[in-house]
Amino acid sequence: MYSAVQPSGNLTIGNYTGAIRNWLAMQDEYDCFFAIADMHAITVRQEPAELRRHTLELAATYLACGLDPQKCALYVQSHVPQHAELCWVLNTFTYVGEASRMTQFKDKSQKHADNINMGLMDYPVLMAADILLYLADYVPVGVDQKQHVELARDIAIRFNNRYGETFRVPEPLIKRDGASIRSLQDPAKKMSKSDENPNAAVFLTDDRDTVMRKFKRAVTDSDNRVCASEDKPGVTNLLTVYSAFVGCTVEEAEKTFEGRGYGDFKLAVGETVADVLAPIQAEQKRLLADRAYLDGVLKGGAERAYKVARRTLSKVYRKVGFYQGD
Repeated sequence: MYSAVQPSGNLTIGNYTGAIRNWLAMQDEYDCFFAIADMHAITVRQEPAELRRHTLELAATYLACGLDPQKCALYVQSHVPQHAELCWVLNTFTYVGEASRMTQFKDKSQKHADNINMGLMDYPVLMAADILLYLADYVPVGVDQKQHVELARDIAIRFNNRYGETFRVPEPLIKRDGASIRSLQDPAKKMSKSDENPNAAVFLTDDRDTVMRKFKRAVTDSDNRVCASEDKPGVTNLLTVYSAFVGCTVEEAEKTFEGRGYGDFKLAVGETVADVLAPIQAEQKRLLADRAYLDGVLKGGAERAYKVARRTLSKVYRKVGFYQGD
């Protein structure tokens, strides 16, 4: 199982419930590779010092949430050069039309019109290289990333048809539970770490006061009845958050707040989230103070990833005809 996340800002509670928390069980079931995708991050201009800081913070967050470096490979993408090398080969199996149709390329081109670089277009091919290097069976993704996994599948099939069985054809693993946490200010949109509205997303690093303030300002409606329905997207979203953090169903959450007003409801949701985040934040802070340990984890993860990646790339190089000597 393979997953990669860019170190380009704080993770939201949606990232936690929809992805990271699910990985904790997966690391016992699968051979897991978790990459900090710094190579993907530079498709948009980054401040170098911030990129390095975010890389360490993301590693510490993963560990604080419960990822175990004895059970999985946690590493920095740029520490394993085979990602870039395989990407070049896979570029020759990717058509321009496919790359230009990628939704994320279109979105990022609009947001960063002054920097429409080739990396933006090549992003999905690098993502395919990420996945195929480790012969991944499964890639846990949100619905918005499914298109990229489908491209990786197409590239793998195209390469296998030309050179014989080389890559596994990966399956997207879309977890439904906790995957639909929406913006607190616009429930029509998914909660995003890049939202321009500072009150729209709750980050894993937000302190208790900030968490409480954001939930108090969350969009609801005018009738003050706590129930989930299509015409109450804001309230439904808050019920989803509460149920994800408590570990109950939305229906059970509705019963908990039956007859209670929005003020009590928002307060309870905020306190529940803040209580879960507090120990994660304390552990992240402790880990960031132990730079030697973090560096050791990332080095060990890169060494483990390198062994698998080198084996795959060597096979690919032989298949396409690159002379490698004895």
